[in-house]
Amino acid sequence: MKLAPEIRDRLARMLHLRTGDLGPGDPIPEPLVSASIYQLPDEPRPDRTYGRTANPTVQAVEARLAILEDAPTKLFASGMAAYSALFHATLKAGDRLLLLSDGYYSVRHYLDQFLSGFGVELVTCPAKEFAEKSLDGFRLAVIESPTNPRLDIIDIAAAATRAREAGCLLAVDNSVCTPVLQQPLDLGADIVLAADTKATSGHSDVLTGHVSSRDEELMARVHSARTLAGGIAGPFEAWLMLRGLETLDVRLQRMCANAESVAEILASHPAVGEFLYPDGTHPQMAHPGTLIGATFADKPTAERFIELTELFVPTTSFGGVHSAADRRARWGDDVPEGFLRLSIGCEPTEVLVEAVRGALDRL
Repeated sequence: MKLAPEIRDRLARMLHLRTGDLGPGDPIPEPLVSASIYQLPDEPRPDRTYGRTANPTVQAVEARLAILEDAPTKLFASGMAAYSALFHATLKAGDRLLLLSDGYYSVRHYLDQFLSGFGVELVTCPAKEFAEKSLDGFRLAVIESPTNPRLDIIDIAAAATRAREAGCLLAVDNSVCTPVLQQPLDLGADIVLAADTKATSGHSDVLTGHVSSRDEELMARVHSARTLAGGIAGPFEAWLMLRGLETLDVRLQRMCANAESVAEILASHPAVGEFLYPDGTHPQMAHPGTLIGATFADKPTAERFIELTELFVPTTSFGGVHSAADRRARWGDDVPEGFLRLSIGCEPTEVLVEAVRGALDRL
């Protein structure tokens, strides 16, 4: 995986953000500060009043993510908390919102069950039709690229141009790629958000998410929405994420290499029907990524593949160090019963490849 020079520079600066200001005897790793209250002078600092507003460990994560995104960033208790703050910061009664009909299902459910009752009109379209969908009259459009779970690609730069012409804000869910593999803001998007529960933290032991934007007024509203609704991440979760950020580049290098090798086997095996994996011709992505879609004959065959492989953990979510398989039809996604979303992890490449090949041959 070859990264652009500016991304390599951001990764290095992120890793050494703390080391440049250390004094003699200071700890190299970021300390965990679990405080929810602070000593208040007559005129307290805005970020040192109460833990729902800010926390030093949370701010340490935000500072590192801000380097990777090259934009002000706020950390949240989950990816969905990040979505919630974005919606509250940008939408009001009478506004129209465009979502993908084949993107992450929880976002659509949240709009259907809650925001629709406050007068926000939700419109959806499939990812493959987004390029032709008029953005006129929309306040906000939220896209994924690649989409979850079918890994369709949307041209972010083209979408950003269309959104500006229509007076519509464009937000990109970058959970699949992380800021290492794709930079939506550099491509013209107004907002990027992500579930850092996935590859950014990477160890499947923490729920976090973030919102980034170069629009300072918008980010002030995002921060206010987080403070008032209480969506800030906990200090311990933020501290765990700091560890994940320090290994993000190394983990992605292994995961992407593994994904390439596994994709090559799945693409040509007769046990696999529809095979989904970005083909690497999309310049907005530094690499096709770590997710693969594979459709087997039916539900029992898909489940049998997971069992035979042994190295795929049957679980939802993705981006962890363990390879994982999720039969997405169970969640209501518009995919066949035998469709698996495979998240490729950090196992030794040769061992993982042999496990996949052996399972396919035994089906």
